[in-house]
Amino acid sequence: MTRGRIRARLRRSHLYTFGCLKPSTIEEPPHPLQGPGFTRTVHCNQPQLHEKKPLYYCKNDISTTKYNVITFLPKALFEQFRRVANIYFLLAACLSASPISPFSPLSMIAPLAFVVGLSMAKEALEDSRRFLQDVKVNRRKVNRHKGDGVFGPRSWQNIMVGDVVKVKKDQFFPADLLLLSSSYEDGICYVETMNLDGETNLKVKRSLESTLVLDNDEVFRDFSGIIRCEDPNPNLYTFVGNLEYERQIYPLDPSQILLRDSKLRNTDYIYGVVIFTGHDSKVMQNSTKSPSKRSTIEKKMDYIIYTLFTVLLLISVISSIGFIIKTKYQTPQWWYLWPDNIEYQYDPNKIGVAGMSHLVTALILYGYLIPISLYVSIEVVKVLQATFINQDIQMYDEETGTPADARTSNLNEELGQVDTILSDKTGTLTCNQMDFLKCSIAGTAYGVRSSEVELAAAKQMASDIDDGDSDLSSFPVLNAKSKVTWDSSIRSDEIELETVVTSKGDEDQKHAIKGFAFEDDRLMNCNWLKEPNADDLLMFFRILAVCHTAIPELNEETGVYTYEAESPDEGAFLVAAREFGFEFCRRNQSSIFVREKFSASRQVIERDYKLLNLLDFTSKRKRMSVIVRDDEGSVFLMCKGADSIIFDRLSKNGKTYLEATTRHLNEYGEAGLRTLALAYRKLDEQEYSAWNNEFQKAKSAVGADREAMLERVSDMMEKELILVGATAVEDKLQKGVPQCIDKLAQAGLKIWVLTGDKMETAINIGFACSLLRQGMKQICITTPVSDAMTNDVKQAIKDNISNQITNGSQSIKLEKDPHAAFALIIDGKTLTYALEEDMKHQFLGLAVDCASVICCRVSPKQKALVTRLVKQGTGKTTLAIGDGANDVGMIQEADIGVGISGVEGMQNSSVRNSDWPTRRLKPSTSFQAVMASDFAIAQFRFLERLLVVHGHWCYKRIAQMICYFFYKNIAFGLTIFYFEAFTGFSGQSVYDDWYMILFNVVLTSLPVISLGVFEQDVPSEVCLQFPALYQQGPKNLFFDWYRILGWMGNGLYASLIIFFLIVTIFYDQSFRSDGQTADMAAVGTTMFTCIIWAVNCQIALTMSHFTWIQHLFVWGSIATWYVFLSLYGMLSPTYSKTAYQILVEALGPAPIYWTATLLVTVACNLPYFAHISFQRCFNPMDHHIIQEIKYYKKDIEDQHMWTRERSKARQDTKIGFTARVEAKIRQLKGKLQKKQSSFAISAPS
Repeated sequence: MTRGRIRARLRRSHLYTFGCLKPSTIEEPPHPLQGPGFTRTVHCNQPQLHEKKPLYYCKNDISTTKYNVITFLPKALFEQFRRVANIYFLLAACLSASPISPFSPLSMIAPLAFVVGLSMAKEALEDSRRFLQDVKVNRRKVNRHKGDGVFGPRSWQNIMVGDVVKVKKDQFFPADLLLLSSSYEDGICYVETMNLDGETNLKVKRSLESTLVLDNDEVFRDFSGIIRCEDPNPNLYTFVGNLEYERQIYPLDPSQILLRDSKLRNTDYIYGVVIFTGHDSKVMQNSTKSPSKRSTIEKKMDYIIYTLFTVLLLISVISSIGFIIKTKYQTPQWWYLWPDNIEYQYDPNKIGVAGMSHLVTALILYGYLIPISLYVSIEVVKVLQATFINQDIQMYDEETGTPADARTSNLNEELGQVDTILSDKTGTLTCNQMDFLKCSIAGTAYGVRSSEVELAAAKQMASDIDDGDSDLSSFPVLNAKSKVTWDSSIRSDEIELETVVTSKGDEDQKHAIKGFAFEDDRLMNCNWLKEPNADDLLMFFRILAVCHTAIPELNEETGVYTYEAESPDEGAFLVAAREFGFEFCRRNQSSIFVREKFSASRQVIERDYKLLNLLDFTSKRKRMSVIVRDDEGSVFLMCKGADSIIFDRLSKNGKTYLEATTRHLNEYGEAGLRTLALAYRKLDEQEYSAWNNEFQKAKSAVGADREAMLERVSDMMEKELILVGATAVEDKLQKGVPQCIDKLAQAGLKIWVLTGDKMETAINIGFACSLLRQGMKQICITTPVSDAMTNDVKQAIKDNISNQITNGSQSIKLEKDPHAAFALIIDGKTLTYALEEDMKHQFLGLAVDCASVICCRVSPKQKALVTRLVKQGTGKTTLAIGDGANDVGMIQEADIGVGISGVEGMQNSSVRNSDWPTRRLKPSTSFQAVMASDFAIAQFRFLERLLVVHGHWCYKRIAQMICYFFYKNIAFGLTIFYFEAFTGFSGQSVYDDWYMILFNVVLTSLPVISLGVFEQDVPSEVCLQFPALYQQGPKNLFFDWYRILGWMGNGLYASLIIFFLIVTIFYDQSFRSDGQTADMAAVGTTMFTCIIWAVNCQIALTMSHFTWIQHLFVWGSIATWYVFLSLYGMLSPTYSKTAYQILVEALGPAPIYWTATLLVTVACNLPYFAHISFQRCFNPMDHHIIQEIKYYKKDIEDQHMWTRERSKARQDTKIGFTARVEAKIRQLKGKLQKKQSSFAISAPS
């Protein structure tokens, strides 16, 4: 039987009571729509009326790009000239056209044009990728009513308000639609909203009863109507409007609205009319414009440029003052130097003009203090760094064939300075797979497999015992007798731990059924019939198979049923029931059919359970129940829900297994498992009939109190229950997520989870990934329930929330236990108030003090607002990671946005196993998160390597590279100033023009690029073993003002040594065999040689990691200088001028040239060498110690020391597996200490 036929006969509205009620024939009064915020009018099936004002609304095409054809040039130029250095060089390029410039215009304009042009081309390339993805979305097709009852395909971008569209199964909705009808006779449809709110379960939407007749193409020939509704807004969960149709007015609510980027599931088709298009749609209202992001280092670099510009201005003013004094008072005395025509810039009679002219000349001449090539070099380095990130095989996902993708290289170094990670949950942390792992039935625990949390604790404990760090080592051994007893206890625990640790490997081979990780021979293969409480076991299995709202699907290839359930837990329960021999096979309007197997011979009995009532699950009720009549005529209420709710509803004789079940539930909770309690009640006919009359009255009631009436009547029935047992399912995280979170926590990062899921789900995921743990004190901030929302009520709610936040902060301050950890949990409704201006900093203060923060039921807009609050409120670097359209705002708002890619491929591979219901992972539109992101990775676990390895490397590389750049330019640029002062502020450069051009472009560019690309303080595996090294970035140890000014001081020192030592050596002293003294060309060339040697030796001392590329670039740059000098000197004097044959004939044969070069090079680098030697000996940094351990191979020869150093290299954290295991160990040590105390008391004196 095909899936469509199964569902076509279902009238689901007969089953639901709370969430999906069938529209009543008695309509409620429509909402009065008037005034601001309710001005939208939509003429259904008449889109032509919306082609002109006042009914013209925005088009349906979308754009997520930063630029377009018109704005690219002005916006891109603005981005480039936000850089202070570029503004300076632009002014210098303009002034270079004047006669007072010491350089030609081409030499100033060409480098600037190259730098700006290269950066703009890079921006255009990155934005073009976003543009192509936008085009792909806008050109999707959907069937639209053309007229006369004919539907045909049309691009999304051409859909207009008022259009009637037909969306087919597994297609996305092209705009926000009003549901008119569906392939189901009740007008319901199933919608996947994962891209909007992150929820994995399917939503049931329903049309108005009045539009159910619009169920085929022909009927739309004459269809018309008017929708009056709210204006575009970002609220995903609200909608107010009404429909005027056939002279009747019908109120509309969110249950009739299909939102753009939602997906139609399990429904053949729907008809809908377009209400909001394009950027008016709710998902786009939740998005933000693509921001222009700059890294913290780049922003700080502007301040360094300001500093250097101040220095440049200062020495230029000094130079001009000196020039004015020389021109005014000394030049008139030099009558023998007077020219025939005195130019205005040298005229002592126009000293003001002369001084200003020289100031401009000096500003251009000393411009080498500000490195224009720095930006080009950084761009080149960042692109190469991004290439290495993309090609990192350790971040390649083999399942999906997806590599990492650095979509923008502007933020590479920012990866190494992250303080807070804000993560989506569904599809990012979880893969939405629940495994039935354990259960407690009739007071007996079943299931021998260990959870991931139990395994981690066991491994750590076993490791501690093996290392000799057992619990006994911290306590005194009183005597031999107590020691024997104690050792026996320890060995017993060790054996138990060893069993747990080693058992899982064998079990993994057996575990091949998705959703069912249970293993216990007592229940499998009908062995449960041999158990003493077989009747209770039978009821337990029947509750699993009957108490649900799922729909079965028969896989014709395997003959096995899979299930479409509203929650992954429910799907796991049905798979478990099937494996226990109770297979749910089909359902109709009034019955649920279960195939029950009572013997290993596969004899199957199909039982028909008449479905009388279904009391659905809501977050308020925290339970669901079904009332069924079995084939013997008995009526049962079967219930499952949160244990705290179920236990309060037990009858006196229903608490037989309460104590044992409670103990098991606590154990399951400590193991990180999600639990539910199962109970039932047998009803007599008279009692049921009386209750059902009341229930039907409440169900058919009209008014605001209908929900309350249904709740009250349900409470009447869901009492006097008999407890059967409890379930424990393990929420499967994505591969490596717990380990990744643990490593990030050890690296000192804070992790917040922002999800659209319910609070219970979010909390369970928090436990699963160790953001929460048993014993952690949860601070839950919630909004008090209130029907009326007057100003007074709103203020009262705000005051209540403020008090909750204050109390939470006070609890943290008064806590004296150093190991105590707090978790903040807040929902979206409360967050609306907490994010208001007068409360947000109070909320942030509490959140920062907590070890972990979980925000649930949040809208995409709220995700972005929370991210902005953390970014601006803390002033630290934030990273947002997500995989759906609902995460785009958050990703764009954060300093770094990371998108999860490759999910569609993961979905395809994961559904091959037919034993698990279709995995509802993010659809292919997850590219929206990827396209909005700065970096894309295939799975969350790759974030560990992206930050701890590449982030750490990139931060240190860029920081060292920039500091070195300023060092070498100061060392070079100040020598020009010294020479001008030495020569009477003449405006003359000591260096040949070609020397100055080649200094940054050729002779010092490649070594600094190799530093930025290849430098490694420690290898990648050591970065992961010593995660605390990452804190060098957030603490900014390599780019603080102390280090920056230190490098600048080093440059100043080098410039003084180079200039004055060379001038002293060459001053009125012969340097050639014939007694000639050095001219300006010889002195300038020697000084330049010393600069090339000094700065290249300096970068060699800076590097920690050498490859043949670094050797080639560093020593090759020095060799290139001599090759250039030889070739340049061979040119005709017309071109080489004073440098003609200067190396071969003048400097090369002179020993003083080579001696001076050696002396100056050593003198320039000696202080830095002394500094790093002193630091490594007396005040080493973390990576210095690790480098020495690795150099002397102590990591291989002395494993104990290596392990000890690794244990030190962890930031103190209260989240993650490590913190959870340590808490477990502290708990066990406490128990062992009590046991030892009792031994000591009982031991004879």
